[in-house]
Amino acid sequence: MTDNPLVLLGAFPLAAYAIGSIPSGFLIARGHGIDLRTRGSGNVGATNVGRVVGRKWGYLCFVLDVLKGFLPVLLAGLYLRQLRQGGQAQPSVYHQLAWLAVAFGAIAGHVFTFWLRFHGGKGVATSLGVLLGIYPYFTFPGLAALGVWIVVTLVSRYVSLGSIIAAMAFLPLFAVFNWPTRKLWPLGVFAAAVAVLVIVRHRTNISRLLAGTENKIGRHNAHG
Repeated sequence: MTDNPLVLLGAFPLAAYAIGSIPSGFLIARGHGIDLRTRGSGNVGATNVGRVVGRKWGYLCFVLDVLKGFLPVLLAGLYLRQLRQGGQAQPSVYHQLAWLAVAFGAIAGHVFTFWLRFHGGKGVATSLGVLLGIYPYFTFPGLAALGVWIVVTLVSRYVSLGSIIAAMAFLPLFAVFNWPTRKLWPLGVFAAAVAVLVIVRHRTNISRLLAGTENKIGRHNAHG
């Protein structure tokens, strides 16, 4: 095994980007003779797949998009763990940055997939996969944020609102589960960045929520 920066900060993140770029939703819809970019909200994520193609296909897309984030960071974490010396309990700042470069690559691949001219999904499912894969630092706050998403979505019937609130809750949850977080500051910065990215990618949903025109679960004339 090597600690070479070209591998940890170059090859691994590029591989993660390639995996993240697999347009699961687009391919599922294409298999049904549908160009997802021209139907529903035009988004290629799991929510639009469920509305346009069918609920079970939306669930499948969600799982595949989660795996695009989960598998690269899990494998990178196992690799980095083997590189630690002296039984170091926490990853060094350098190893945290290498781990996060892989995480960023996977999310960026989903949001800016080169297969679709750098247009992709909103990054929620792939971000969830990343959070679950960075064990244990993001796994437990990620599961807690997932619980927040489930509760808010079920109560409000807005998938987008659940995603936004869960994103906002993640950084405080990270701090609670990993206190004190001083030695994990790269992970903390990334947690904040992921939350901002998810919220920014939902800016049109926020506008529709404020206007009262956002689609609720169960409706098929969706915009979100």
